[in-house]
Amino acid sequence: MSECTHDCSSCGESCGERTSPQSFQAPANPLSSIKKVIAVVSGKGGVGKSLVTSSLACAMAAMGKKVGILDADVTGPSIPKAFGLHTHALGSEQGIYPVDSKGGIEVMSLNLLTENETDPVVWRGPVIAGTVKQFWTDVIWGELDYLFVDMPPGTGDVPLTVFQSLPVDGIVMVTAPQDLVSMIVTKAVKMAELMHIPVLGLVENYSYFQCPDCGKRHPIFGESHIDSVAAEHGLEVLARLPIDPKLAEACDKGEIESFQPNYLTAVAGKLAQL
Repeated sequence: MSECTHDCSSCGESCGERTSPQSFQAPANPLSSIKKVIAVVSGKGGVGKSLVTSSLACAMAAMGKKVGILDADVTGPSIPKAFGLHTHALGSEQGIYPVDSKGGIEVMSLNLLTENETDPVVWRGPVIAGTVKQFWTDVIWGELDYLFVDMPPGTGDVPLTVFQSLPVDGIVMVTAPQDLVSMIVTKAVKMAELMHIPVLGLVENYSYFQCPDCGKRHPIFGESHIDSVAAEHGLEVLARLPIDPKLAEACDKGEIESFQPNYLTAVAGKLAQL
């Protein structure tokens, strides 16, 4: 027998010290029972992950599903504002209780824990990642059909923590028409592949503006590259979202649940088939 290198993954020997690959997955709160976890991801900020997350959650809730949102964008939380939530989350010895929206969607975000909504979070990456992990282990989600995770941009500490610690069933990737964004999305897709988490498809935001007078569609941010990105990775284009000032206004007023039409209803239907 050759000298042991303690790397069981590359060893063909069978011995008593042989170990299995280590799992970093963290247990959910004992009072939580979550059927599916869907992460909403992009490689770049400002492309509309929170909008996609909120719209998907609303569409799922409209289908009669019990839904929650874990706001993992700790330094830039926007989910509570979209749902008009300004109360503080409460807790007990058993854990922290998420705040329910008007439509019954459970939300946990750092903005629901800080004294003031505008207080900045000046933390280093490991602390932020640990907080997101606690949103999984310490929050009493109860029984959920779907938990959507609104991710921060990029491929840093928080995405790595979520992919390793949570049982993520799939990823919805959000992009925008610019070629630069498409390149960065490719990085995020490759990260998902490295973590062995399936990418369920792409959602392109800011795809076009439809003139209310003539009905013609105008590509304000240039021609789309989403088809070529999808083809390169063998992915499905789930939706192309328009620039809709009324939707932006609804988010600013905390009324996203009442906004119609929900542009992601069909995508929620596809996710429900998982």
